Amino acid sequence: MKLDFSDTALAFQHAAPADLRRARLLFGVLASPALVAAGKSLSLWALKWRLPVKGLIRATVFRQFCGGETVAESRPAIQRLWNAKVGSILDYSVEGQTTDAAFDQTVEVALQTLALAAHEPGLSLGVFKMTGIAPHELLEKMTEGSALNAEEEAQLSRVRARIRRMAQFAAKSGRTLMIDAEETWIQGAIDQLAREAMMEFNRERLVIMTTIQCYRVGRTAQLQADLAHATDHGYYFGVKLVRGAYMEKERDRAAAMGYPSPIQPDKAGTDAEYDACLRLAIDALGTPENPGHVGVVIGTHNEESTQLGVDLLGAQGWNPGDAPVWFAQLYGMSDFISFILGHHGFRVAKYLPFGPIVNVMPYLLRRAEENTSVAGQTGRELMMLRKEAARRANR
Repeated sequence: MKLDFSDTALAFQHAAPADLRRARLLFGVLASPALVAAGKSLSLWALKWRLPVKGLIRATVFRQFCGGETVAESRPAIQRLWNAKVGSILDYSVEGQTTDAAFDQTVEVALQTLALAAHEPGLSLGVFKMTGIAPHELLEKMTEGSALNAEEEAQLSRVRARIRRMAQFAAKSGRTLMIDAEETWIQGAIDQLAREAMMEFNRERLVIMTTIQCYRVGRTAQLQADLAHATDHGYYFGVKLVRGAYMEKERDRAAAMGYPSPIQPDKAGTDAEYDACLRLAIDALGTPENPGHVGVVIGTHNEESTQLGVDLLGAQGWNPGDAPVWFAQLYGMSDFISFILGHHGFRVAKYLPFGPIVNVMPYLLRRAEENTSVAGQTGRELMMLRKEAARRANR
């Protein structure tokens, strides 16, 4: 099935004229690295000194990329998406917490999203970041392979209990919970904890999914090892494939500390790694007659990778919507992919971040920097928005 991603009438059917104008203005700003850098510095400075800028942030970048500050505030966005056959992945985008109280709060909010998902057909997937429930220093020490002291062992026990509580709720509610990937220097611990959870909860169906960032080198080999481990140990394996969101930070840290960059040398390398992982994951799905114990989230804003996923599923005999596969894009971006997929019956969902504006600023700043640094992304968004504005003006 060949998809037409240029059908802006379908892609932006949900967007009011004011939405289009706001998005065009915002992506126009994101096209300028200088403006993004200045906006980042000014926003952080203003928030630090408690200047009244939250209203401006809420009306611009927050409204474009987030559902609201709470689960309740996000429900209108969830409904708008589902009306167009696009699901939502509620993401409490608070990370880098430092206290047990904050970690426990993240768990409580995650449980709220899963409770809502149990009654909302458009919310089949949940997600959390490990740095929302675990100390960064603990994850870094685990990744290094260093011995933990007594207090750190106690911290780790509390982290495992938090994961288990969320996984148990997801299992009972019939939903699937994804664990996001983060920086390489803590990712080893995240992978370990994700595998532990999959081994415990994925015995009868897909409850827990891990994430692979394909802008890292060697991810195809990692996916092969993960699939083999799941087969050998008899559990369902779930993976979300993404390109990644920490590229500049990773390269800067590697250069400062004098170790080889863990990031692909260029975008072509990332694209090749992503598509290789995608082929491997879809092959592991098997066929409708002989399915494997695998589930996949194809997280991409790339039209070629999206079409590849569609083609691979078709080649294996899967009809749209029947395979344990979801296509996913970020809220506020690539509507020309998401809504076209939904129209053709594929399982597709938008990552819908929410949380207090101050706490989700790291997420919003990454979105701004990503749109500035990823070749062609902002230009493509602008082109499609302008095409739709012209179509509406001329009809």
